[in-house]
Amino acid sequence: MEALIAIGAGLAAFTGVGAGIGMGIATSKAVEAVSRQPEASGKINTMLLIGLAFAETTAIYGFVISLMLITKIG
Repeated sequence: MEALIAIGAGLAAFTGVGAGIGMGIATSKAVEAVSRQPEASGKINTMLLIGLAFAETTAIYGFVISLMLITKIG
């Protein structure tokens, strides 16, 4: 049973990878959009920060679940 909990904790921690990739893609697209329309940089930055906050929340949830599973082992 402990092995399954450890595997689940590892998978939960792996959500950070997906969030990191998503944030990288979003940032690159925002930089591309600002380079095309510099006058819209304020709106683009606002939308980028909101999107990054949602993506980071996903990573934090995965981290918290991973910690909860690890403490269940001990």
